[in-house]
Amino acid sequence: LQLVESGGGLVQPGGSLTLSCASSGPSFDYHSIGWFRQAPGREREGVSCVSANGRTTNYVDSVKGRFTISRDSAKEMVYLQMNNLKLEDTAVYYCAADALCRLPLTDTVYDSWGQGTQVTVSS
Repeated sequence: LQLVESGGGLVQPGGSLTLSCASSGPSFDYHSIGWFRQAPGREREGVSCVSANGRTTNYVDSVKGRFTISRDSAKEMVYLQMNNLKLEDTAVYYCAADALCRLPLTDTVYDSWGQGTQVTVSS
């Protein structure tokens, strides 16, 4: 499974962005997909995940009510809709794969990491 992120950019506080995670490979439907982020000088943090069948989603508390994860199996894509962005959301965002979508989001159990996409929230 190979994953490629896109959709990052510069946005003002309160703005919105949608990140995309494109998959290639035969096993997309068997994997949960997680979104993680890493800000400069900070450890990588789990943000959200969606289960293989799309029925289970989880979010870290800091993004609940603002971010929405979804997946499109036909297109082999996972999306992260980010609304009401805050300065502290600035980071490189990565998607990765695991067997299960569960909390806490632990990056060490995920693999097939993409290269990341930069999200910068600034006025």
